Amino acid sequence: MAGTGEGDPEKDCEGRNAGSATSDDGSRSDQQFIFPQPMGLKRLYFHPLTQTILLGFVCFMCPGLFNALNGLGAGGQVDSSTSANANSVLYATFAVAAFFAGSVTNKIGAKRALLLGSTGYALYIGSYLAVNIHPKAGGFVIGAGAVLGFCAGLLWTAQGSLMLAYGTETQKGLFISVFWSIFNLGAVVGASVSLGQNFHSKANSVENGTYIVFLGLTLVGVLIPLLMVDPTDMVRTDGTKVAAPRHPSWKVEIYGLWLILKTDPMILFLFPMFFTSNWFYTWQFNEYNNALFNIRARSLNNLVYWLAQIVGSLSIGFLLDQSGIPRRTRAFAGWAILLVMVFIVHTWAYFYQKEYTRESIPPDAQKMDIYDHGYTPKILLYIFCGLLDAMWQTTAYWIMGAMSNDPAKLAHFAGFYKSFQSAGGAGVWRADGAKTPFMNVFISTWTLLVAGLVFALPMIYMRVKEHTEYSDEVLARMDDSGHVRGATEVQNSRDDTKQEHRHSKAERERSESRQ
Repeated sequence: MAGTGEGDPEKDCEGRNAGSATSDDGSRSDQQFIFPQPMGLKRLYFHPLTQTILLGFVCFMCPGLFNALNGLGAGGQVDSSTSANANSVLYATFAVAAFFAGSVTNKIGAKRALLLGSTGYALYIGSYLAVNIHPKAGGFVIGAGAVLGFCAGLLWTAQGSLMLAYGTETQKGLFISVFWSIFNLGAVVGASVSLGQNFHSKANSVENGTYIVFLGLTLVGVLIPLLMVDPTDMVRTDGTKVAAPRHPSWKVEIYGLWLILKTDPMILFLFPMFFTSNWFYTWQFNEYNNALFNIRARSLNNLVYWLAQIVGSLSIGFLLDQSGIPRRTRAFAGWAILLVMVFIVHTWAYFYQKEYTRESIPPDAQKMDIYDHGYTPKILLYIFCGLLDAMWQTTAYWIMGAMSNDPAKLAHFAGFYKSFQSAGGAGVWRADGAKTPFMNVFISTWTLLVAGLVFALPMIYMRVKEHTEYSDEVLARMDDSGHVRGATEVQNSRDDTKQEHRHSKAERERSESRQ
């Protein structure tokens, strides 16, 4: 339950209360005890931002390097069909796994979910090394993609839950952007390795050394969750404790999933935004980067794309955390920026896309190099694609974080996000594997992005408040049997506990004075 923790609250908290949520003006509602921060080096290590940075490095080494590989187009291969089909299977299993991953994560704990989830990335990157050595091993890549789908559901659900729960309400944009920057730094490093390995290559595929370096770094990332602090021991910077997982039965966890949809149905308006949040990768990576450029240009494009992601996430995160601006105003501003960026990127891209088709570019075509005429504006477009991607993902996470501070509820939200995101990815990657015309994929990308924003607007208007209210934290008030207590009942119970602690402390002080 939220507000419970280790140790004696009488000694730790001295009877003080604090809110489960801190509003932008710094006020608190009386819901949770204030817990003391650790001292010395332990305070630095237990700091929520430090743990978010470690979380970022898990994704730096695993999905970050996966993105660097995918960003090369066709996973660095000549034939895009195997990569597209593997991604289709990956996102299909990801969609199913992620929908229930919130329940699994709440049951087994976020650290175990991160550990299990990260192993799938090592297997998947290893499969590309295998197919580079044995070209007929394409089935292994597709099978590894299916395994990674289940693993990624766990990793991303745990990641979203912790990232959104560790920050106070005025820090969520900062924590999201710091995580997103470190995560994308993994893709930057991966892209730099690829560029260095392939800079003098005129071929259309990467060499074994690139995959070996990627695989080694990913295996390091698998071990990082072992170094992280248990979320049950985490205290936010305002002294409120991160809600401890209850580990109820699977039946209660599944009931909690249904309860989220029943009591907070406005999350449904975000599903179209979630669905399209990976859709654009297929056009960007395969229909643009892979279709038009040789491996050297693709590697450089990939590098600047992920660098742009860092800039995009930090800039939009900075805006969304401006405490001097009402939170609802910031939410609408973020939405408007996304709409403008969608039209800038896709209007620009349309003038390139109409000049070529899938049929006009045979597998052995001489593709554009970094020294060719017309390369500069095309790489600038790719930079804007990276900015849009980071802004979209950061804003989506921030909106979810504006709806709750409870990690159990946020785990379900993150699961919904990754589930629908992956369902969209599965569909568009399968379309690419089936050789759907480039223009069709492009138009569907543009249309779905706009539709996602249109559906999100009424949700922002009706659901985003100036600060999160405890009455919205349903799972934080649910016991192990699935019974949800009223917010007033919880508050009265805590007030009684507070009075008991004060009385006990006063009795102890009188006893000590008599002695």
